[in-house]
Amino acid sequence: MNSTTLREAIRFCIVGVLATIVHYGIYLLLKGVINVSVAYTIGYVISFIGNFFLTNVYTFKTQATAKKGIGFVICHVINYLLHIGLLNVFIWMGVPSSLAPIPVYCIVVPVNFLLVRKVVKTNT
Repeated sequence: MNSTTLREAIRFCIVGVLATIVHYGIYLLLKGVINVSVAYTIGYVISFIGNFFLTNVYTFKTQATAKKGIGFVICHVINYLLHIGLLNVFIWMGVPSSLAPIPVYCIVVPVNFLLVRKVVKTNT
């Protein structure tokens, strides 16, 4: 990994941690009153909006464009499907619903970095 990619990966993690805190916080607040998948989805969508702008401006130092927005949405649809699928697998395996998102993040974040980097770094 070259130094540019390493710096991007570090910034990606910072943005990801912020988005994850928002996502996880909303999930924890809502999971007691609504279905866990719905709570997880609401948290995901809210964190997604800020994530798009921070990923472009801070992580990869690019402009947010409509084309990148569409690619970002596609990446995050794939990411979301991995998230929700793995969340339910871990809950099915007996991981408490409060903790199930943690291994999900460990698996999905590296995949998401590669997908998002490809989309955001392409010239438009």
